[in-house]
Amino acid sequence: MRRRLVLVVALVALSVVIGLSVLLVTRQPVSATSVPSPLLGKVAPPINATTFDGARFSLASERGKVVVVNFFASWCGPCQVEEPNLITFAWQQRHRGVAVVGVVFNDTVNAAKAFDVKWGTSQFYPSIDDPNGAFAFHYGVTSPPSTFVIDPRGRVAAELLGPVTTAQLDQVLARVRA
Repeated sequence: MRRRLVLVVALVALSVVIGLSVLLVTRQPVSATSVPSPLLGKVAPPINATTFDGARFSLASERGKVVVVNFFASWCGPCQVEEPNLITFAWQQRHRGVAVVGVVFNDTVNAAKAFDVKWGTSQFYPSIDDPNGAFAFHYGVTSPPSTFVIDPRGRVAAELLGPVTTAQLDQVLARVRA
């Protein structure tokens, strides 16, 4: 009787392991959701700030380019998931009229700088601080990651909530350029 109980427990455990494995292999990757922002089609709120490396960044000076504005925080798990995708996108688009900028959301500058150092972000795109949350307020950001795609005329073309993927950014870019 004891052998039978051990066998049943082993089979149940094996079934659970197989079931979880199948779930992990077949689940959809976590990605951002496009949302109907009230800013869509409107001129993007201005962003003027000093980057972590001391350069000036102005959204107005990027007119003529597609600009990806990503609100992030070092403490944000989904921001860490999306960071390799943002870096890849920025690298792929570096000579194609696309600019990427990170905006710190509800985080300390030191923590955000450490995040940038960890990922090597500054080699691919700049990050700026939003000390009073003014940029986030004007963009309607309530949590990171939130990403806005600004068209070459300076208008908001898309807002994506959650961790963006390179493929999603490529799709929005293709739509903006069409």
